[in-house]
Amino acid sequence: MQLKNKNFSIFLILFLVSTFYLPNVFAQNPTRWGLPEGAIARFGKGRATGTIAFSPDGAQFAVGWETGIWLYDAETYKEVALFSMEMKWGNSTFAFSPDRAFLAGSHWGETRETRLWDVATGEHKQTFNWSGRAVSFSPDGRTLAIGENLWDVSTGKRLTTLTESFEIVLSNAFSPDGTILAVGGSSNTIRLWDVATEQSRKILEGHKDHVHSVAFSPDGTTLASGSDDNTIRLWDIATGELKNILTDHRDSVYSIAFSPDGSTLVSGSRDRTIRVWDVATGIQKQTLTGHGALLSGIYGVVFSPDGATLVGGSSGSAIYIWDVATGERLEILRESVGGVDDIAFSPDNTIIATERGRDILLWDIATGAQKEVLTRHTENVNSIVFSPDGVTLASGSNDTTVRLWDVATGQIQKILTEHHGSIYRIAFSSNSDTVAGATGDNIFLWDVATGIRKQTLTAGNNSSIAFSPDGDVLANGSSDTSIRLWDIATGLQKQTFTGHGGTVDSVAFSPDSSILVSGSSDTTIRLWNVATGQHLKTLVGHTRTVSSLSFSSDGKILTSGSPDGTLRFWNALTGEHLETQETIPSVHRNNIEGISLSPDGDTLASGNRGGIVFLWGVTPLSVAVEPVTPHPAQVAVDVNSDSVVNIQDLVLVSANFGKTGKNVADVNGDGVVNIEDLVRVAGALVNDAAAPAVWGHDLEIALTRAEVHRWLQEARRINLTDPDFQRGVVILEQLLTALTPKETTLLPNYPNPFNPETWIPYQLAEPANVTVFIYSANGKLIRTLSLGDQPVGIYESRNRAAYWDGRNKFGESVASGVYFYTLTAGDFTATRKMLIRK
Repeated sequence: MQLKNKNFSIFLILFLVSTFYLPNVFAQNPTRWGLPEGAIARFGKGRATGTIAFSPDGAQFAVGWETGIWLYDAETYKEVALFSMEMKWGNSTFAFSPDRAFLAGSHWGETRETRLWDVATGEHKQTFNWSGRAVSFSPDGRTLAIGENLWDVSTGKRLTTLTESFEIVLSNAFSPDGTILAVGGSSNTIRLWDVATEQSRKILEGHKDHVHSVAFSPDGTTLASGSDDNTIRLWDIATGELKNILTDHRDSVYSIAFSPDGSTLVSGSRDRTIRVWDVATGIQKQTLTGHGALLSGIYGVVFSPDGATLVGGSSGSAIYIWDVATGERLEILRESVGGVDDIAFSPDNTIIATERGRDILLWDIATGAQKEVLTRHTENVNSIVFSPDGVTLASGSNDTTVRLWDVATGQIQKILTEHHGSIYRIAFSSNSDTVAGATGDNIFLWDVATGIRKQTLTAGNNSSIAFSPDGDVLANGSSDTSIRLWDIATGLQKQTFTGHGGTVDSVAFSPDSSILVSGSSDTTIRLWNVATGQHLKTLVGHTRTVSSLSFSSDGKILTSGSPDGTLRFWNALTGEHLETQETIPSVHRNNIEGISLSPDGDTLASGNRGGIVFLWGVTPLSVAVEPVTPHPAQVAVDVNSDSVVNIQDLVLVSANFGKTGKNVADVNGDGVVNIEDLVRVAGALVNDAAAPAVWGHDLEIALTRAEVHRWLQEARRINLTDPDFQRGVVILEQLLTALTPKETTLLPNYPNPFNPETWIPYQLAEPANVTVFIYSANGKLIRTLSLGDQPVGIYESRNRAAYWDGRNKFGESVASGVYFYTLTAGDFTATRKMLIRK
């Protein structure tokens, strides 16, 4: 857009000066501006307040979003600065001083204050201990009117209060010569005050409801007022007489503005229209519509100083920019429609997906830039999730469809429609081949490759769903307070967990599939043993429903989010409460609807009802996990004396197998380390909430399927009947199952992106000779990794997965870029993509 009738040289000087002198913080990525303590980035600005102001030189305009007042370049529509404060429609407003030196913002909330900033430097200059729904500068810039109070801009002191009633002031404006202040409000009248004498000049009566907006014509002869009675009234300032009534709006008129030459008046209404009027005749010249996405109408309209451009804003939806001469809509500044109920990280930590009404937004985590908007749903999106291989994004919507999107291109791969009802929850299996969608009564499972429906689970009252990482089980939480576990292969219900006192709003499995965690509207979190159905622990701390749960990749940290305004971190092994994140900004507090932990466990994303997503660094918590003192019954089986019974103890017993005499691995004290010692250590894993989570792949212990199979055979042979021993047998059976893949699979490499080395995990359902081929983006073979004959098993830990050092066959480091790796194992072949970033 090019503003018309503007002296370009003057504009250029003003623009360069204003840009050059903005503080360094404004030169950074806008997603990093004005962050609360502990946050590392923000995506989105929240809901628009509908408040808008052009700078007097026309070079910039300010828009109120929930996160504060954002300053935009009028030519490029790019963000220039952020003046941080809480902004809510009806509770906040702002204005530029006539010389553009200052910006004043007022918040009518708990803080009850008005702030003054230096526009050029961003420096906070003054805080006025008063607030109002209307703020105006006098023409000389020396006085600030906040409601009916006048303040000295230079000193921050109140000069006087102009009032003769207890009405709520909703609008105010100085006359062009600064001699009159017009005030409109809840008394349905407009009062004209003489600024010099502080006396009331006239009371303009006639409106039938609250007066939300007042504006003087540029020549100071006419005052326009807009009201909840749906009318605009034009008044003669000299006589106080009513000149005209404009009546075409069908709902409240919240904002009005004169064009710079005074010939045109624009009005924004709750009826979702902007109307353009000829002031002399009162005839409507134009109606600017096309605001179908707006939730509650137009609450702010303003002309650019040259009269060529009009900006209109709605509360909670978008800011629209129009060419006045043609009526053409030039641009839409849109952030959110509705809250962020769901957030998803891509497996490689490079993209965040959030939903916004019917749309899905993809954000580049590194730059904060919006990569793509996926727009094909016809009703609101309820749930989004990336496939574990990062290739596909699935979304479920009120339009009764599940859509599968190609992450790389943003194109729809498939639309899954063989069901009835809105899709409220979506989940992918760990191998990315199955997607689940939950309606109110059923859960549908589809084959991702073909789009064919595989299973229908009649669950009822679904509130949350999750696949186990091993792909065997699906859990669904219900509004009937129960949790059901389903066998994916057969579609049969395996178990039902009960104990919560409210709707189960979130469920999640530990990385090893052995622990299920559930969060409820009863404010508690419960941990369950998946194999036995045993309730392990109840975590207490939240004061409202636990809406989101997420494990770190190593299974040690559990993160929970709630509308109570807190993010809580727990030791998943002991249930110990580690930390509460209470440095949540005011626009985020009491509004958290979704959280997601990044796959590397270093970043937490939280989204709120206003459409804002914050990123939080959580790396320090990884060192905060310290086990608590074990129960006395577990001391003997804590072979390595690290205060927690885990798979390391199991491996120590295996390493000492057959040894006699005094030995820490002889847990039953019979003078020999044998299968009974090993099974009793395995059984002790269930006696604590740490339980089966302890054999996570992050421990990098190379337990082979053959070893576990041998242990299990020997345990079954001696077949002791006491409960501890039998529990140990169950654990060994579970471990053998976990180490026996159902199919040969090539998994995503880690880390990805990487520099300089990476590990390529895979699973073998049958013995095979394994080779990994690495290709450049143009298909050239770079390296061959011959792994030889491998037995059935899981090859995921760093000491078992295929390893590539980032070098070609000549030992040279390869360049940054996209590469492909292909695994061949017998008749099996699969290819995946990876990225080197240097």
